[in-house]
Amino acid sequence: MGNNLKKTSKFCALVKGKCPQCRRGAIFTGNIYGFNIQRTNYSCSHCNQRFEIEPGFFYAAMYVSYAMNMIEMISMGFATYYLSGGRLDFDSLWLYVGVIFLGSLLLSPLNYRYSRIILLHWLSPKIKYKVDYDN
Repeated sequence: MGNNLKKTSKFCALVKGKCPQCRRGAIFTGNIYGFNIQRTNYSCSHCNQRFEIEPGFFYAAMYVSYAMNMIEMISMGFATYYLSGGRLDFDSLWLYVGVIFLGSLLLSPLNYRYSRIILLHWLSPKIKYKVDYDN
């Protein structure tokens, strides 16, 4: 009578980019940083859940990506301030601009991927985790 299904944790599914319904199938093809371009799969290979559940669904991921980018830029600005010894004069302006621009550029593939993952796992009420698929 015992339930032998092993639940996959939501955290592991978020980090690995797995389907929010079954937590088994991959949301993306390709690596975050690599020569093959990362693309969002049309549906889950394990449970057949469509990822773009309505037309234009991933436009909302731009707002999530914007919030992530702002948090990263502010933290890079504070880190630059503390690592440069608290310099805020006009000569150090290009240091801040360079660090924040380069950091945002390097983190943009990560923001692209995880904004969609966060949107699917946390902000979409139509997709719920079903433990039946988790075997």
